[in-house]
Amino acid sequence: MTERIFPASPDQLEQVQAFIAEQLNGYPCSNKVKFQLDVAVEEIFVNIAHYAYRPEQEGEATVRCCVGGTPLQVTIQFLDNGKPFNPLAKEDADITLSAEARKIGGLGILMVKKSMDAVDYNYEDGKNILTIKKSI
Repeated sequence: MTERIFPASPDQLEQVQAFIAEQLNGYPCSNKVKFQLDVAVEEIFVNIAHYAYRPEQEGEATVRCCVGGTPLQVTIQFLDNGKPFNPLAKEDADITLSAEARKIGGLGILMVKKSMDAVDYNYEDGKNILTIKKSI
């Protein structure tokens, strides 16, 4: 897996997405899959930037990416040293309710879960590790 470390800051999102696009360069990837990956990467990285670390604490996020396998798929991992948090343990947002009646939070990770082929979370060696996989 190729990896890069980014400051955990929302203004780094464009660089994170460019890193993922570089890894996909040369592989047949539809615009729909690229869009789904962009949305998932945005949701996960921005949540790390906003919530993984205390406000006064500067943190970073490691992003790993590889493309391969049969069928061809992309695997992206997000690692941070922030407080332990498993977004998959949270109850899915109830999308049958109106926006006004729905509780805040959970919609983004639901979109990730629905658009990716696999989403997994582990906490190892003091790190949150969120892995997404998508066939391309």
